Amino acid sequence: MILLTAEAASAVKNAMSRAGKTEAGLRIMIEAGGCAGHKYLIGLDAEPRSDDTVVESAGIKLFIDPDSRTLLSGLRVDFVERLEGSGFTFENPNAASKCSCGKSFC
Repeated sequence: MILLTAEAASAVKNAMSRAGKTEAGLRIMIEAGGCAGHKYLIGLDAEPRSDDTVVESAGIKLFIDPDSRTLLSGLRVDFVERLEGSGFTFENPNAASKCSCGKSFC
């Protein structure tokens, strides 16, 4: 369903360690907004909600809410470090187009 690259998994594990939440999972959601119509939201969550789908990728538990499930199917999440800044990138086969920053899509 969702693939975390080794770099993304390492970044998530580092964030969990820094936050003292080594047993947490990564919540990935889609929300209306951003410059292209939908934007990605990610964050650590202690446990899944009752209606979440829980999947695992690269040793990380991913929590996906029902409204985001279809739009996230096949998503590839990477973490890049560049001179301009570091952050997560998203390759989504469900996106018809995306904004230039890569944080939102339609």
